[in-house]
Amino acid sequence: MPIFEKPPKETLAAAKDRWTPVFLEHGRLEVDDSSIKWIGADRTVLRLPVATISALLLGPGTTVTHAAIKACADCNTPLCWVGDESIRFYAIGITPTHDNSNARKHSKLHASSTKSAEVARCMFLKRFPGENVSEKTVAELRGMEGHRVRTLYREMGERYGVTWKGRNYNANNWEVSDTINKAVSAANAGLYALTASIVCSMGYLPQLGFIHTSGTWPFIFDVADVYKPITTLPAAFATVSANPKAPTAEVLKQLKIEIENQRLLQLIPRHIEEYLK
Repeated sequence: MPIFEKPPKETLAAAKDRWTPVFLEHGRLEVDDSSIKWIGADRTVLRLPVATISALLLGPGTTVTHAAIKACADCNTPLCWVGDESIRFYAIGITPTHDNSNARKHSKLHASSTKSAEVARCMFLKRFPGENVSEKTVAELRGMEGHRVRTLYREMGERYGVTWKGRNYNANNWEVSDTINKAVSAANAGLYALTASIVCSMGYLPQLGFIHTSGTWPFIFDVADVYKPITTLPAAFATVSANPKAPTAEVLKQLKIEIENQRLLQLIPRHIEEYLK
């Protein structure tokens, strides 16, 4: 196996200090000359500083060697397997994180019905700043959230001059959706990928949600939904407003700009620590 020198734990960058995820497709990820190297099908060769990247998103046509997986694990850098242009998220490689204290704290809070409700209310305060949520049940807050989201979609349509007929997304029949629904879905998938990479690299548990409960990613949805109004929705509606037939690649390019402008890699870790204190 090629040699990759494992960096000391204290030298690894925290999630909030890393670069945004890097999307790779049609090529090979391997270790060579003590570094991670990407060899593209177009003969592009890149050296990747994986210890400073928040996640590597592997798209269609990619292969990865065992040595590269080990090197990413040593650097606490998640690998995510995604669809074309990151529209779909298939799997994530679990990273060691070097410590299980956050996982134990997360599971302890989730196991207590009282503490779990307190975490959910803390999360809802980010959605409804200034509201008194202390006397509302989680079910009531979910209802408020549904109304908030429907209102946001309508307001975004009016702001950007994009016709909005309601949320219409079918993962098994992508083509039935109109352009704006495809744009929103693609942007959301990108945000989920970023959130998953941060949650996993910090050692928390994607499966244990406090607002969402079904599926394998409820905690990812809990965290990511807060940022849709300032990232995925502006990216989707602005892109479609400028180009009614915009491909998802344009949406994801705009999403990256919104994520960087909002400094999400700094915000998300800080907010997670606030929720699970």
